[in-house]
Amino acid sequence: MKHVHSGKVRDLYETDDGLLLMVASDRMSAFDYILEPDIPDKGAVLTQMSLWWFDQLKDVVPNHVAARGDDARSVLCRPLKMVQVECVARGYLTGGGLNEYRADGTVSGVALPAGLEDGSRLPEPIFTPSTKAPLGQHDEPMSYEQVVAEVGAETAEELRRITLAVYTRGAEIARERGIILADTKIELGWDSDGVLTLGDEVLTPDSSRFWPADEWKPGRSQPSFDKQFVRNWLLSPESGWDKASGNPPPRLPDQVVALTRQRYLEAYERVTGASFSG
Repeated sequence: MKHVHSGKVRDLYETDDGLLLMVASDRMSAFDYILEPDIPDKGAVLTQMSLWWFDQLKDVVPNHVAARGDDARSVLCRPLKMVQVECVARGYLTGGGLNEYRADGTVSGVALPAGLEDGSRLPEPIFTPSTKAPLGQHDEPMSYEQVVAEVGAETAEELRRITLAVYTRGAEIARERGIILADTKIELGWDSDGVLTLGDEVLTPDSSRFWPADEWKPGRSQPSFDKQFVRNWLLSPESGWDKASGNPPPRLPDQVVALTRQRYLEAYERVTGASFSG
């Protein structure tokens, strides 16, 4: 097969019949760096969890899946013309959104009430898009008006509607399983018929923040089943890394790798209700 593209985590190959084979690696990325070493089983978790969610969302938005691959980390997909906007929905305030809010009381141009803390639940989920930066560069927040300028009013409204619908369905299902879906990022593109279609991955620990509902407490960093654990370690004194230095992050210790793998597997098993088999 012809190699088409490699991203931070996924590799794409074109098949003879025009489909794409998408293979999720075990690579871990954070702060626009690919970290070492890999996280064992991560690619299989991302692929199998996405496939489960695609099935839960099939009445909300069509997806790009054509068939399962030959192993747990791969899937055959229909090619899409991707929208050059990162579609993000937030139901809780944290991460980059919290930093924006502390600076000017808004997230991607959406005004929020005063007095919110790290982990606060928002009055309602909001659409907070960002730019889709090339590998190694940072995504930047976009206002809805900027999205309209980028893709047009009709498409912008569809992006917002679909993103919030995916978040709402995901949050409902996660809540039933004792998990808070704090936020999520999705990728949308046009299929050959011009229909906006869900691609890449969906509602995984790489693209979303999952918090245990019984430990949620605003005003602090929340325990999580996602890559936030790795981000927190990198920013801690223990790592010895200065994010502003321009130097790449240090190698992840064996314990951080093992605990990260454990969190990804727990996210899969708690959400899907199935045991992970790789």
